[in-house]
Formats: sequence, structure tokens, C-alpha cells
Amino acid sequence: MKTALVLSGGGARAAYQVGVLKALAEIVPKTEHNPFQIICGTSAGAINAAKIATEADNFHQAVIGLEDIWGNLTSARIHQVDYFTVFKSMIKIFASFFHSGIANDKPLSLFDNRPLAYLLKRSINMSRLNTMIAKDHLHALSINALGYTSGQNIAFFQGHSSIKTWSKTRRLGLRAELQLKHLMASTAIPAVFPSVRINREYFGDGAVRQSAPLSVPLKMGADKIMVIGVSGNITGIERLHTEHSPSIAQVFGNMLNSAFIDAMDEDLSILERFNRISACISEQQQKQIGVRPIDILVIEPSVKFDVLAAEYEVHLPKSMRFLLSIVGANKKGSGGSLASYVLFEKAYCKALIDIGYQDAMTQIDEIKQFMVMT
Repeated sequence: MKTALVLSGGGARAAYQVGVLKALAEIVPKTEHNPFQIICGTSAGAINAAKIATEADNFHQAVIGLEDIWGNLTSARIHQVDYFTVFKSMIKIFASFFHSGIANDKPLSLFDNRPLAYLLKRSINMSRLNTMIAKDHLHALSINALGYTSGQNIAFFQGHSSIKTWSKTRRLGLRAELQLKHLMASTAIPAVFPSVRINREYFGDGAVRQSAPLSVPLKMGADKIMVIGVSGNITGIERLHTEHSPSIAQVFGNMLNSAFIDAMDEDLSILERFNRISACISEQQQKQIGVRPIDILVIEPSVKFDVLAAEYEVHLPKSMRFLLSIVGANKKGSGGSLASYVLFEKAYCKALIDIGYQDAMTQIDEIKQFMVMT
């Protein structure tokens, strides 16, 4: 049985996943290697996935490394935060309107994320993947990215030779020698971070147009899937009286929610329906119609990220606070969703790690049962 770990995107929200993984590390005996044979990451989740995969021979040490990264994070370690660089980027974007919205040199973006590239290069050794796969500590790692020219969401994967490439509408699975550029492409939030050229095309955030995120681990042979989400979906949404039109932050925040959250929620719903169908038919009928039961465990946040982010915005650099204020992301309940994605500050990230740990511990019995069956 192959167990897959799926880590969705969400910018700074991905710190929540580290808390869940920290709880898992307490359950898995230290004598055991990585409990997940297939690891799939998208956007910021790709960073966590790559760290776990490249250190699949020492799951506990990998989780400690992730906690060290996120627990000491600052915006300056992700992108340049000085006023000059921010305003220079804004002017560059405005100037591009006079030549068809195309940049003359580097790809257009609000922030320069070269510090992130340095952090990832220092923290994650992508060259270890071949060794992990050869020693059977890992079956495959996949990282999603969106091709801006083709409009296709591509799952770049490195794994066992038995895994075949696949092609669906707007979705491809391509074998690749995964490198730092794949991580940078997958984390390139549209307009926020620059796109990355891979071979003949520029790529951006892997959560965009990722219509079926759970199809990737299934294509690579997963029998069981653990999903660590970042939706923060709480039942009983309150519809407040609206006094003014939505701010740019509200609009962009909802666009990010659509990219990072909606596809995963819908895919989980579809998989649950297929599981119910599988339970009602014989194994022969399952083979005939191409369905099989998939054991799935989902761990989701118990808090609203936008509300939590409003409490920690004060930790952002002044340039970031100013930028968020002019687009309307500094008011609680108004544009906090956008802030929750870009709040790369250790106080906020540590809070998310703690919440992730607590949420996982509340599902401790389910997790233990899921891990025992692995």
C-alpha cells in the first residue's frame, strides 16, 4: 500500500502544515523512515513537500528543519521589503502598460523574491531525491506549476521508473529532474512574485487552474491519501451588511481563495462520492468502471486565517503595511484574507504551527488508525 501526503498551497498559511507534521512526527517511531511514499506539493506546500521528500530517510529531522525555517521566518527572507524596491516594482508594472503589459527585462511582479531562492537553496538539497528514490525511502515527489503560455497545470514529478506520464484536459504529469526552479515556479503567486522559466515556457503558482489536485497522487499509485489543507473553512458563514464596494484586497483575496482552496474542497467531495460508489459494488465492477476505494484523511484548520492575520499585521515591515493599507487589506474582516497569504513573519507562522499541532492532536485517534493501516 502506498500512502500519499498532499500539501496544498497558501503562501504563509503553509506554516500550519508544519504544525500538523510536527504532531505526526510524535506518532511515527524515530526508528522509522518517512511514512509517506508519495508526496505532492503545490505553491508554498511544495516547499514543505520538497523538504520532507529530500530527507525521506529521516522524517523527524526533516520536520525539525521545517519548523526551524517557518519558526524563524521574516518577510525579508522571502522578498525584498525596502520602500525603494517596492515602489520600483510598482512603477515598473505601471510602465509596462505602455508596451502591452510586457516587462523589458525580468518578469513583472510586485516583489523581488531572490531572498526566497537563497533560503531554499540553503535549506533544501534537491539533489538527494535520486538517492531517496533509489533506496526506496520515497516513491515519488510531485510539484505543480502553471504554464502561462499553454494554460496547462503541470505536475512535474521525480520518482520510480514505473510511474508513467499522463495527459488530461489542461493537466499534465511530466517526469523531470526536480530543481530549485520548480519550487520557485510553484510558489510564484501571480503578480506578487515573478514567474519562472522552465525549458520553453514561463510558469507560476501551481494552485492556479489546478482543477483536480488529488488526481496527481492517484496517478502515481496512491492507495491512501492524507491531505493537510489550509482553507480554514468554518461552518455557518455570516453574511454581513455591505456598506461599500469591495476593495482590491477583498477581490484579490477571494481570487487567491479560489485558487488555493476551492479546487481541493471540490476534489475531496468527488473522491468521497466515488468511495461511496465503490462500497456498493463488487471488486469486478470496480475494475470495469475504473474506480477503487481510497482511504483518505483530511486535517483542516480550526481557525479563520483572515481573522488571525489581522492580529499579526503589526509585525510586517512598514513598507508592507503601507502597501496593504492602500489596497484595503488592513481592516479586520475586509481584506484580511490577502494579508493571511503574505504575512511571512515568525510570530504569525509560529501561531499557525501551534494551531496545526493542536488540530492534529484533536484527531490523534484517526491519525493513529490511518498510520497503522499504512
